[in-house]
Parts: sequence; structure tokens; C-alpha cells
Amino acid sequence: MTHQLTEELEKVLAKGDFYFESLGEGRYRSSWHAQGAWNEHEQHMGPASGILAYALENFEPREDMRIARLSFEIHGLIHAGEFEITTRLVRPGRTIELIEAEMTAKGRTSIVARAWRVITADTNAVAGIEDAKIPGPEECEPEAISERWPGGYIRSIEMRSNPESRPGKGIAWVRTDYALVDSLDASDMARLVGLIDTANGVVPRVEPGEGTWIYPNLDLQIHMYRQPAGSWLGLEVQQSFGVDGIGLTSTVLHDETGPFGRAEQILTVRAR
Repeated sequence: MTHQLTEELEKVLAKGDFYFESLGEGRYRSSWHAQGAWNEHEQHMGPASGILAYALENFEPREDMRIARLSFEIHGLIHAGEFEITTRLVRPGRTIELIEAEMTAKGRTSIVARAWRVITADTNAVAGIEDAKIPGPEECEPEAISERWPGGYIRSIEMRSNPESRPGKGIAWVRTDYALVDSLDASDMARLVGLIDTANGVVPRVEPGEGTWIYPNLDLQIHMYRQPAGSWLGLEVQQSFGVDGIGLTSTVLHDETGPFGRAEQILTVRAR
């Protein structure tokens, strides 16, 4: 098993089929596949949130707990290239814990992420989910999202869209063949979190492009009532633009088993 994993690692490293290279002691280097859509010199928030989720999940883990809420506050440009992640325990507890991870690059904070880690228990007797299932990826049509959006990250993903989708509302499924980190030890949760930020671009109210509008998100808030699994992420998206330059992208999150949570992104809507 160890020999097989070593060979797999060597192949991944040789091909560069990963978003981040681990440099040790909380330091990483982003690959071209993590490149953003708004600025060619920055990382896309998708993989960036995935590597922060990876760091949080591996910070003093407890088998009796899982992450239920993730919040990401974007402090500025998410610089491409080398960066560092530092983690700390904010609020210790027997049944709930608050942990934090900060991404810094070029001497500045890029993102601060916080996670509520909650004790797990058997609640099958009262379990119930109101979010409805959506058509699966096999029922949706391939879409060349890289023809709509630029950047290395967008080129790294596969997307399938429900034909009934329209500007501002719709359903899409996304996946990637690229490893989140070159060590190949990221969980399904971290890998799927690394795709969630894509929601802001799957049913845009305004098409991206020069001379139009931009609407980057300032944050990403994720709540998960179930632990996700698999490689496909389903995004059931609604995007709203207000009249005073602020918008909101709201998403029900799905894996191939069904819905597992929700995400919100507040937007700054500006004429380019």
C-alpha cells in the first residue's frame, strides 16, 4: 500500500495535477490550476477555501467531532504562489469547538477561516431534511464553463448544467480530476469545499467579460447538516443583485446522495 501510494504521488508531482504543493510547516505553493477568474495574479477562492478547510480539518482532530460550519472572510487579493496557513483553537469545549485558520502571503492576510466543530451522535430517530434532491450529474448536460470564465481553476473543472437553468437561477454539477494538495490526503469534505465558491459563476445574472459588470464575493459561509462524500458537487443556485451595489448568491449543496447543506456569498456588484 505504501509503495503504491508513493508511485501515485510521484505521478501527481511529475504531472503537476494538484492545486497546492505542500512546502512543510503550514507553507504551500499554488499551482496554475488554482488561478482566479477576476485577476490572473490571484488564486481562485474555490481551491483557497479547500486548502483552508483541509488545514482546519487536520488541526488537532477529534474522532467524535466533525466540522458543521465554515466561514471565510476575504481580506484582499489572494496572491498566487507561496503562502502560509496558521491555525489556532479559539474556543475549546467538550461538545463544540471554534477553530481558526489564517492564510497570509507577501506579509498580508488573504483569508481568515473559522470552523465550528461539533460532537456527533446518533440522531436517526429524529432525522429529517427539507431540502429536495435535484437531478443528478448524469441528467444534466456538459457545459464548457471555461468559454464563459477565464483562469486556470475554471479550466480544471468539469461542469454539467440542468437545461432549465437561466441567468440568476439554476442547477449545476462540478467536479475535478486534480488533487487538492500534492500529498493526496485531502478528505472528500475538503475537496468538495474547494469547489463551492464556483456557485457565484454557474448562473450569472450578467455574463462576465470586458466592459460589463463584476461581482466578486467578499465571503463564503457554509453550513453542513450532513458530512458530504464523493467527487461530484451539486449546486442549486439563486443569485440576486440589489439596487445599491450589493448582491447575494445562495446555494443548496448536494453530493450524489442528496442535499447536505447550504452556502451564502455576499457580492460587491460594480461596473467595470
